[in-house]
Amino acid sequence: MVAIVDIGTLIVRTPQIIGGRPCIAGTRMTVQNIVMDSQAGLSPQDIVTEYPHLSLAQVYAALAYYYANQEAMDREIALYQAECNALETKWMSGNCT
Repeated sequence: MVAIVDIGTLIVRTPQIIGGRPCIAGTRMTVQNIVMDSQAGLSPQDIVTEYPHLSLAQVYAALAYYYANQEAMDREIALYQAECNALETKWMSGNCT
């Protein structure tokens, strides 16, 4: 008998894990990480190769979650990238205190 997976169980949001950002259940891999890898040109199979602890189903679930919540996810990604850019600018200026 083949086990059937309810895809609704593959993505979770838990306040105590990764600040409540959506992530793949049982991991600390965020949907945002999967989306950013996909936007950088990695295929779902490439992502599984890069992160062998993930299954193809988990990667596709993360991408499905993104497309179902694209506007909110794009805002979160933009905020994250702005924060990274600000930290990089601060680091490059030598003002890291």
